[in-house]
Amino acid sequence: MKTQTTIRRIYELLEAAFGPQHWWPADSAFEMMVGAVLTQNTSWKNVEKAIANLKSRGLLSPPHLRATPPDELASLLRPAGYFRVKAKRLVNLVEWLLREYAGDVVRMSRAPLADLREGLLSVKGVGPETADSILLYAARKPTFVVDTYTYRVLLRHGLVDESAGYEEIRELFESNLPADVTLFGEFHALLVAVGKKFCRKIPRCGECPLRGLLEHDAGQSAHGLRHSGSS
Repeated sequence: MKTQTTIRRIYELLEAAFGPQHWWPADSAFEMMVGAVLTQNTSWKNVEKAIANLKSRGLLSPPHLRATPPDELASLLRPAGYFRVKAKRLVNLVEWLLREYAGDVVRMSRAPLADLREGLLSVKGVGPETADSILLYAARKPTFVVDTYTYRVLLRHGLVDESAGYEEIRELFESNLPADVTLFGEFHALLVAVGKKFCRKIPRCGECPLRGLLEHDAGQSAHGLRHSGSS
C-alpha cells in the first residue's frame, strides 16, 4: 500500500504544480504514431519541424509515406535527427499498419491490447517506449509509457533500484493505478515535465514539487535524497 500511496501522491503533486499537459500534441492518431517514431533521441520542437515538412508535401498518410522515395523521405525528416534511420523505421511502421490493418488506425485500435503491443514490438525500430506511446495516445489503450524521466524519478524516491528495467517499471504503475487511459497519459506527461525542469541529471531538488516526498513516505532524510540524486 505504501508504494501505491506514494505513486498516487506523486501524481497529485505534479498535477497541482504543472496542471493539464494536453498530450499528445497532434492533429490525428496517425500523426501521433509518426511523432512517436520521430521523437526518439530528439526534442519535440525538432519533431514538429519534420512533421510540418511532411504536411507541406501532403505525405502524412500511410500510402503516401510508403510511396515516398527513401532519400526524399529522409531529407524531409532531417530536422528530427538520425533522419535516415528514422525514415526506415517510419516506413517499417507504415508497412506494418498497411499490412495488418489496411492503414486504418481506428481498425488497429480495435485489436486487443496484448496482440497490438506484440505486433508493434515486432516492427523493426519500434521499442517498448515507442510502442506504448502509440498504444496509449493513438490507440487509447491503458498501458503506461516509461522513459528516462520515469526511471529517474522513481529511483530518486526509492520506488525502484538501479537494476529496474522497462517492464518492471511499467508493471509498477499499472498494478498500483486504475487502468485509465486519461490518467496514464497525463501521468506520463507530468513525469516528463518534472524530469525536464527539475529531475535532471544534476537535480534541482530544492525547487521540485516532489521535494519532501521521500522523507514523508519513506522516512529518509533530505540528505539521503540529495545523495541518491547525485549517484
